[in-house]
Amino acid sequence: MHHYLRKLIVLRSSAGSSKKEFERLEKEKLQLKEKADKAAEEIKLSQKQLSSLTETLKKVKLESEEKDKRVETAEAHVAALQKQAADLLLEYDRLLEDNQNLQNQAHGYRS
Repeated sequence: MHHYLRKLIVLRSSAGSSKKEFERLEKEKLQLKEKADKAAEEIKLSQKQLSSLTETLKKVKLESEEKDKRVETAEAHVAALQKQAADLLLEYDRLLEDNQNLQNQAHGYRS
């Protein structure tokens, strides 16, 4: 009988410590689950931000490409205007020379 009582005491003692260990593990499991939920929420938020930034980057790239095209068009227009100005300057010089020749001829007829 003494032997069984002693065994019972040992079993109760080990059952108490096992119960405490179980409660500690349950508490740790709950904490880990909370951390996992929080991490999952942070991942979702980060993915949302990444998606938003990716969309913004696409828009900025499109705007940049459009502006590059406008710059190219403007540069071509400037080059055409510069050529036109050079041609007009040559024409102006030719007309001045013609005018001078005509004035010289008219002056020659008067004399």
